[in-house]
Amino acid sequence: MSTDASKLRILPAGDRALLLTPGDREDLDGLVDLLRGADLTGMQDLLPAAETVLVTLAAGADAETVERELRQLLATAPTTRSGSEDTGDPLIIPVRYDGADLDDVARLLDISVEELVARHTGRIWRCRFIGFTAGFGYLASPGWGLSVPRRQQSRTSVPPGSVGLADGYSAVYPRRAPGGWQLIGSTDVPMWDLGRPRPALLSPGTLVRFVAAGR
Repeated sequence: MSTDASKLRILPAGDRALLLTPGDREDLDGLVDLLRGADLTGMQDLLPAAETVLVTLAAGADAETVERELRQLLATAPTTRSGSEDTGDPLIIPVRYDGADLDDVARLLDISVEELVARHTGRIWRCRFIGFTAGFGYLASPGWGLSVPRRQQSRTSVPPGSVGLADGYSAVYPRRAPGGWQLIGSTDVPMWDLGRPRPALLSPGTLVRFVAAGR
């Protein structure tokens, strides 16, 4: 990865966690991948967010020792940017591009609906982090470049399976909830199912490809 260890901010978060902020937001995926593959003494868990990653420490771990090992790890890591060219088979999510905001989003971006669908389905997306509600994965794709704002007026109820765009991310609503994302489609793939060993279909790092299933 390309994170500069000298620009990495590491702050204490309580007595059993460290909050890491890379100098470049684009390095966050690579930082998470690096930490997942590392065997750092005292590191118990990772929780990625939009611009940070929270490192939870095991009971009795020394925060200063963990921080020192983190910086040594970054200083000796490869200089290629991990996370920007992910490998592996993505999760396929068929989408009916029938969202209530589809035409408005195309107009906002000054492209046709067909081009919007082609761009949305033509990329590999990566779950950056989980937030808002259980199983709601914030999906990003390097080079996507089609950022639209949230709706000025949020909806009081968005059906589960709704596929949306907002602020450079795409997402699928795992359950009925209020929301202000621009809705471009819907899917029957359950993103949250308590009958599964892991209810959430997505987790940070999961790769996703959307496939058009009609309108």
